Amino acid sequence: MARSTVRPDDETGRPGPVRTYLRTADGVPVEAVYDPGAAVYDPDAPVLVVAHGFTGDVDRPHVRRVAAGLARYGAVVAFSFRGHGRSGGRSTVGDKEVLDLAAAVAWARGFGHGRVAAVGFSMGASVVLRHAALCPGTADAVVAVSSPARWYYRGTAPMRRLHWLVTRPEGRLVGRYGLRTRIHHRDWDPVPLSPAEAVPLIAPTPLLIVHGDRDGYFPLDHPRMLADASGGHAELWLEPGMGHAEHAADDALVDRIGDWAARRSG
Repeated sequence: MARSTVRPDDETGRPGPVRTYLRTADGVPVEAVYDPGAAVYDPDAPVLVVAHGFTGDVDRPHVRRVAAGLARYGAVVAFSFRGHGRSGGRSTVGDKEVLDLAAAVAWARGFGHGRVAAVGFSMGASVVLRHAALCPGTADAVVAVSSPARWYYRGTAPMRRLHWLVTRPEGRLVGRYGLRTRIHHRDWDPVPLSPAEAVPLIAPTPLLIVHGDRDGYFPLDHPRMLADASGGHAELWLEPGMGHAEHAADDALVDRIGDWAARRSG
């Protein structure tokens, strides 16, 4: 199930844009895109791997906008989690998605970049935290934007709607046909390591936690719980007026995240 498009850059010799399918450790095909971005001009620039939120995919406008902004600071690998977009399998809402990110990070390393930063949003943020804890050393810096701190949170209306979408057969139909997201019907077994449990295992890898003070999904006790769990290792940005995840991350914030990732992954 491999498909790729490669265009070498005549001036630098580095690969041009590449779109392909990766194969995860459990055999799921995951669509991924590599953009050399600023690395065309700076061979020492990092590669930033973008992990989107639930119901996103590599071709969604908000994911493409974030990837384009980060490309000012290095190469970018964006991909669609399992069950999203053109990737195979079904979404497990953050559990097996660690294998998708692991495949994307390994592919990013294969382009010859010496540094990799993982940048995740919402569900993708929980995945980059767990990946950094379970696969230490594979990423050189980690950014978690709008991450939950604990599982099964239903304290806000958007999260109650999300739980209906994931747990009810009619909700999964809405996900498949309305949101292009195919959701697995099985419950987690076992329950994966929570983001708050993962954070203490990430040090010494640099970690940035970003959260909006108007996040409608996860209130501010979530980022504060993550920061507390880090024991002072994580850097915490509480963004005034910001809502949730990619849609709420304006270009200025994306620039700051890209700059932080490029500096701290060194």
